[in-house]
Amino acid sequence: MSAYTAAAAWYELAEGLRYRVTVPLRWEIGREGGPAVTVPPGFVFDVSVPRGLRWIVSPRDARYLKAAALHDWLLEDGWARVTAAAVFNEALAADGVGRLRRLAMWLAVSLWRWS
Repeated sequence: MSAYTAAAAWYELAEGLRYRVTVPLRWEIGREGGPAVTVPPGFVFDVSVPRGLRWIVSPRDARYLKAAALHDWLLEDGWARVTAAAVFNEALAADGVGRLRRLAMWLAVSLWRWS
């Protein structure tokens, strides 16, 4: 399993349901010591959850924020949607999100805007 570098107070609320990374957020892909991706300070991201599903998955739940920042950064950086979704799934697991919820969230980010 991969790991984040320890980062306390790594984000702030930007506006509405959008957040801003305040310190570099580093993620080691695939395993600890693996290749790393760093989300830079200042990057703005969100946890996109359709309004009707927010009673199941809250866009304010801290367990989802690191994975969402990482996923949005990977897409911004030109990674393929399915590859970014796989990393998103690993990141959610690292933050203690259960298998069924991860599956639902992985499907959502993998299939959103499918082209």
